[in-house]
Amino acid sequence: MTVELIFVGTELLLGSIVNTNGAYLAEKCAALGLASYFQTVVGDNEERLSQTLRTALGRSDVVILSGGLGPTEDDLTKETAAKVCGKALVMHEPTKAAIEKFFKDRGLEPTKNNWKQAMLPEGGIVLENHNGTAPGVVMELENGRVILLPGPPNELRPMFEELVEPYLARLTSQVICSRTVKICGVGESKAETMVKDLIDGQGNPTIATYAKTGEVHIRVTASAEDEKAAMKLIKPMVKELKSRFGNDIYSTEEETTLEKSVADLLVANKLTLACAESCTGGMLSARLVNVPGISEVYKSGVITYSNKAKRRFLGVKKGTLQKHGAVSRQTAEEMAKGACLMLKADVSAAVTGIAGPDGGTAEKPVGLVYIACSVKGKTTVKEFRFSGNREKIRESAVSAALTLMRGCILEYYSKVTFGKK
Repeated sequence: MTVELIFVGTELLLGSIVNTNGAYLAEKCAALGLASYFQTVVGDNEERLSQTLRTALGRSDVVILSGGLGPTEDDLTKETAAKVCGKALVMHEPTKAAIEKFFKDRGLEPTKNNWKQAMLPEGGIVLENHNGTAPGVVMELENGRVILLPGPPNELRPMFEELVEPYLARLTSQVICSRTVKICGVGESKAETMVKDLIDGQGNPTIATYAKTGEVHIRVTASAEDEKAAMKLIKPMVKELKSRFGNDIYSTEEETTLEKSVADLLVANKLTLACAESCTGGMLSARLVNVPGISEVYKSGVITYSNKAKRRFLGVKKGTLQKHGAVSRQTAEEMAKGACLMLKADVSAAVTGIAGPDGGTAEKPVGLVYIACSVKGKTTVKEFRFSGNREKIRESAVSAALTLMRGCILEYYSKVTFGKK
């Protein structure tokens, strides 16, 4: 069974609002076993919306529209969809009563155009909105089904999960499940090369690689009659990926981020942490402190942007800075060692580099970054050459620092502690 998604709103076309409903509905429909081949964003225009809906009904079993169910004149999704589906709009008294109560509870008077939201397609299945005034509607047709949902995510999501998801689940006998294998320290091209034979020979499950800053995610997806059967198909593929990538896999859990995997290692080994940052300006610490429970191990972080600060707060030698410069292997090493010593931590990460757009030379170009990590007195330094704008270089440096920290801790203890599910 196929599903097609249509998102209505000129503000979406203009980029004034990010279409988060797209990713949400696509993921939910995939999990229900519905195949999706088209998504469309259309403005608040009756003619174009009519054409888009007719096209969708001609090629998909279920069409879901979000947005344009409000009380104003440019909210025309319901009216247009009803016309395309040959349905008259009639006053739905329970919805009218719910709108009256909504305004009364807030000490407000509804305006005349609010009753527009109580005019619903005749014979449609009404989806109550417990978070707003615009109900959703399901229209069952001879050639398919049309589902209208409100645009605000805080209204759409609960409505979908409470009412639409159970409805759609009854229409299909298949479910689709996924498991994501998260890898750090391996580039996208190398990762794809390592699994090319699996990609070429894939069936059910399928695998696909996705590049993120400093990471590669491999998603394994299977379809079956139920979740248990789908996960049984996924398990051998995940096991094979683990055998190929080994310690470069930091998690197979969707909710686990790279920074959380580092935090988990620190907590598991009772290691305290300090960060010393120059070009990243606190971004590394910010990623780490996003992890709940990091306060158990995170002691302190310093931003030593100037040479004077590097000397004062981290004990970097004046001679080192004069001879090798602030962006050098030697300075990064002394920053990491100084962070452990002066901030009294078991583990430290230090970052120094040239983020640009200015400041680069032929010898030390923009994108040159040195990252050091100390674990219980053992210090490792790596040189990186990142590309992109200032923001991208800094983000890449943070991901590389997290990867280096994880690798150094694992090497020190010579054991893997990432999730084994």
